[in-house]
Amino acid sequence: MEKTKDFTSGSVLGSLIKFAIPVFAAMFLQSLYGGADLLIVGQFAQTADVSGVSTGSVLVHTLTMVITGLSMGITVFVGQKIGERKPEEAGEAIGAGVALFSLIGIILALVLVIFSRQFTGLLHAPAEAIEQTNIYIKVCGFGAIFIVLYNLLGAIFRGIGDSKTPLITVCIACVLNIVGDLLLVAVFGLGAMGAAIATVVAQAVSVIVSLLLIMKKELPFTFRKDYIRFEGSYIGKELKLGLPIALQEFLVGISFLLIQTVVNSINLTASAGVGVAEKVCAFIMLVPSAFSQAMSAFVAQNIGAGLKERALKALKCGILSSLAVASVIGTFTFLRGDLLAGIFSKDPAVILQAHDYLKAYAIDTFLTSFLFCFIGYYNGCGNTFFVMLQGLVGAILVRIPVVFFMSSLPDATLFHIGLGTPAATIAQITMCLLFMLYQNRFAGKHAVR
Repeated sequence: MEKTKDFTSGSVLGSLIKFAIPVFAAMFLQSLYGGADLLIVGQFAQTADVSGVSTGSVLVHTLTMVITGLSMGITVFVGQKIGERKPEEAGEAIGAGVALFSLIGIILALVLVIFSRQFTGLLHAPAEAIEQTNIYIKVCGFGAIFIVLYNLLGAIFRGIGDSKTPLITVCIACVLNIVGDLLLVAVFGLGAMGAAIATVVAQAVSVIVSLLLIMKKELPFTFRKDYIRFEGSYIGKELKLGLPIALQEFLVGISFLLIQTVVNSINLTASAGVGVAEKVCAFIMLVPSAFSQAMSAFVAQNIGAGLKERALKALKCGILSSLAVASVIGTFTFLRGDLLAGIFSKDPAVILQAHDYLKAYAIDTFLTSFLFCFIGYYNGCGNTFFVMLQGLVGAILVRIPVVFFMSSLPDATLFHIGLGTPAATIAQITMCLLFMLYQNRFAGKHAVR
């Protein structure tokens, strides 16, 4: 049986990277898992199907990120309890989380299935892609419970310092999704609907495999079936940590939904181009995203053990490591993003639009090396309200106004519209630095007293 990791001792950089690598690999496969839909649809279906998948997946991805943000409350809380050497409380917190997330999954499924057409209208799906968008959202709605449970299990694994098990489960899901896409889209010609069905089936299998694997592990917490209940005190603490992150993810997602809505109003080619670019972005942002998730679990354990300096050192190591990789990825994306976009589409016009949009994200790749590590650090410290606040400022006060301003300019391109994202990131990094200065000054005054 594989043991989980204790981040409170040993090399900071070595431990962080060793934990981040499986997280990165799992996220890569998760992105491939999502990107396979658009890749295969782009090669074997029509542009309307590409637009339907890209538009519908923006909504599904937004809701998934909200669930991921909410589950971070469990990652942080469980990690802190393990750092404090309180295994029974960690187990009870997990049981309360299972009850809560099961209910959320059921509600989310009902909402997506019943109101799929209304969501399609709100997203201003191009007329040629309305039916494809609607069916994609509805089918994914039927699998919402599996999306929620998968993210819950991932949060538990990260909280106990295990990043390898999620890698195994997402690898299985990725293979199944690709096989399903090839069968349903390329062979049976089901287009957007086939892609959605393959996604749901693969997600369901990943949940079952996760449950089987966790039963065979040596766990650093005590757990019994009767722990699965709506225990108010634990749910309250998890929501206090997770809700601000979930709200931040929701606001960020809304800002990207608005970008998709603005672009959908231009034409079908622009809509498909942004959808393709977003799939590429999921890959070029993997390194800072992996460090962010690894940072949260690493910092949470060290904060729980009272090792604040070690947590701060992890932040510095994460930023420098992420930036080193981003300098290569960002430069390549800016210069030859058309090669990356060509993986997901065979339409030259769509590829051209996608590359134009990707140039703005190439700039953001450098910036997120700082921002994502800061977010992971503050989440691990339990400063989730601040994480929500900086996300709100970036999404609502910067990204959305810049997008609408740029889109109103004569001859505005997707590059101009995409600049709203790095503009928001700059504002958020500034807030993170100011908050750290404030914390240091406050701690200094407190120490003098």
